[in-house]
Amino acid sequence: MLKQITLADIPSKLHGPTLVDALGLPRYWATIWSLHNSADLATSTRQKQMLYIEDLYQFADSLWGSGFLDKAITRVDLASIGELLEAYFVSIQNQPTINSSAHTKWHTAFEFIRLTLLRLSKGNNPFSELKELEARVNRLNLLYQQLKIKRQPSPDVIRSLPASVVQALYITLDPTSPTNPFRNTRTKWQVFVIFIVLLHQGLRRGELLSLPIDVVRSGYDKELGVTRYWLAVQKNPYANTDEDTRYNKPSIKTVDSIRQIPVSELTANVIQEYIENYRGKPSHPFLINSQHNNPLSTESITLLFKKISQFMTASVMHDLQLRTGKTSITAHDLRHTCAVIRLNQLLQLGDSMDVALQKMRSFFGWSRTSDMPRKYAKAVFEDRLASVWNNVFDDRIALLRAIPRSEP
Repeated sequence: MLKQITLADIPSKLHGPTLVDALGLPRYWATIWSLHNSADLATSTRQKQMLYIEDLYQFADSLWGSGFLDKAITRVDLASIGELLEAYFVSIQNQPTINSSAHTKWHTAFEFIRLTLLRLSKGNNPFSELKELEARVNRLNLLYQQLKIKRQPSPDVIRSLPASVVQALYITLDPTSPTNPFRNTRTKWQVFVIFIVLLHQGLRRGELLSLPIDVVRSGYDKELGVTRYWLAVQKNPYANTDEDTRYNKPSIKTVDSIRQIPVSELTANVIQEYIENYRGKPSHPFLINSQHNNPLSTESITLLFKKISQFMTASVMHDLQLRTGKTSITAHDLRHTCAVIRLNQLLQLGDSMDVALQKMRSFFGWSRTSDMPRKYAKAVFEDRLASVWNNVFDDRIALLRAIPRSEP
């Protein structure tokens, strides 16, 4: 079971998602693994990994009794651990539906076992025992690291929002719009800032909700004679555990996600207008403030876009479903849309695809090994292909219609 530890008498380093057994006691080796191997991850990513490891613990409990896995690891009982891994692999492989998370579940469980055993092998053992233990762990690694969950083929598709949907969002979420579905002026501005920052800057939800109140910085560019604005995506430097009352605390996803990105003057002005006139004066240092003067939660963002989707017209939602296959708009859809637009702009300005993708990695916080730029490149080419195909097809139809028919 996953529990969120926030008790004041427990050291802050131990705060966060923790696995406990049926009696409420912490899963010993899972706790050690979490502190050493996932402490720097975003809370949502860390929770997902912990849930995968909990699945392995529960599987072991169901077969051999409560506490079996921690005991087997402590004893370095590689024979029992090997049997468990084989049985767990088969159980995942036999699921009626195999998706991408099935492979991630197996990989996370195996890496938890492997890294924990390696940590044990570095303990205060005599040299001869240390070498023997390392050899046994390596044999275990060779046996099971090659196991791959067979995934059912699924389309690898990223879709940006159709232009009609983006236009409808601009019109509907404008704080002065008569069709704005939110009654309170503060809420209207809060939602508008969220929409603008997600769409124009392509931030993740956790990044948006971690931003400090002074997130936008500026400086005068003497060469161009203009003021430049930028936004620093990083851990909030003013926040502490007591001020962040959210159950699922948002955070920066990875080290590569820490970055500085340019902001247009218009976006900077929208954010400043919200801060000065509509954010209120809460005690916390986060940019986005709730109606109760608390930091806004990730769950609130999800509910927010569900409500927005409900107020879109039938024709707009029809366009959304035709384009993306979805029936509602999410915060991450705006990141997808921003990425496709930015890549298109870079290519139109003359950048080669390789150069454009490197700039995208920096802007969106992707690691060097991330496959996301390739997926967005595919989305951009699909958009361009559709445009060219439609133009050519329309020209052909016009040409055929212009051909005089021969008299019978």
